[in-house]
Amino acid sequence: MDAIAKAIEAYVDADELAGAVTLVWRDGKVAQDCAVGWRDMDATALMTRDTIFRIASMTKPVTSVAALMLMEEGKFALDDPISRWAPEFADMRVLRHPDAPLDETDPAARDITFRDLLTHRSGLTYGDMHTGPILAAYRAALGWDIDSDVAPDAWIAALAALPLIDQPGAGFHYGHSTDLLGLLIGRIEGTSLGEVLQRRIFQPLGMKDTGFMVPPDRWGRRARMYGFDPAGRIIARDALDKVCLAERPADLAYESGGQGLWSTADDYLAFARLFVGDGAVDGVRLLKPETLALMTSNQLTEDQRARAETFGMPLFTAHGFGLGLAVVLDPDKAAATRCKGGVGTVGWPGAFGGWWQSDPTDGTVMVFLAHNRFEPEQLAQGIGLSVYGAITQFHGLATALPR
Repeated sequence: MDAIAKAIEAYVDADELAGAVTLVWRDGKVAQDCAVGWRDMDATALMTRDTIFRIASMTKPVTSVAALMLMEEGKFALDDPISRWAPEFADMRVLRHPDAPLDETDPAARDITFRDLLTHRSGLTYGDMHTGPILAAYRAALGWDIDSDVAPDAWIAALAALPLIDQPGAGFHYGHSTDLLGLLIGRIEGTSLGEVLQRRIFQPLGMKDTGFMVPPDRWGRRARMYGFDPAGRIIARDALDKVCLAERPADLAYESGGQGLWSTADDYLAFARLFVGDGAVDGVRLLKPETLALMTSNQLTEDQRARAETFGMPLFTAHGFGLGLAVVLDPDKAAATRCKGGVGTVGWPGAFGGWWQSDPTDGTVMVFLAHNRFEPEQLAQGIGLSVYGAITQFHGLATALPR
């Protein structure tokens, strides 16, 4: 067992993590891989390299790449108003304060643009980020966060009927911007987001196990979802209330471009290699080098970076945000749990314990996948946070691997 596997096994043995899969790619090949712990603890099913995970917000960079592919083809420009494709978003209203009553609004100063969606400066949010009336309004209008039973057109209309929490372009507010972007991709292409991703990204890159649904014949390879009880003991979480379903019904039309994909470590590695290959992998080009350079360049102002936070924690102390992912600006201060490497290293983690980064300065890609869900209110108690310790150790040990 290598040092990375031993480090992760310590978290599994302490009942702080059910299991994880890691991959490190450098110098044109896989330099390290391990599968540690349990895919399903009750069934005594061991984790394997081809285990399929719900990757949550690691979906966002994938959807963002698809959007930029359409931009390259002239389907839209970054600063085009989205109301061209979603007239529901014309004449939006903005809350005077994120937690203000829903009728205390002012007119939006301008339309939301595609650039706003890609940089989370649209004024959209996640309801759970707030305590005011917007929380209940989001839940009532949009259904579950990932596997919503609200159909795409109805979901777009319901979101547009709610007020924004900030003026378009004013500040970074993490939320449903990428979900809306994904549904607009479907409208532009005249099909579902899943079909677009399959045709434009998954098939060309050979990502055979990635999609919004896991086929029944692969259910046995899925990692079971785990969380923590109030005492911090690890428990199975087969259905996460208001988040996602254990079994996505086949008739659900809504596909979450911000959170909904399932994938494997090898599949995501194929995607992440785009960022150390100037937009191409093994001769398959998805983005022009200049588009990739734009995607991986910080788009936020200094003030926007300073004010950006989730659940009271700063997001961009040493990072900026490009078009759909974080980018390292200060390698000395960057934390591994976001992404840490040379200037220009990119990544974006997922709420279920998934993490990745691509460092173009040395051509290294790292992928860490787990199913480790904790509730926001458990943050203050330190419950479930061991996954970040495991990621940090993985990053440090992977960085030290001999070349």
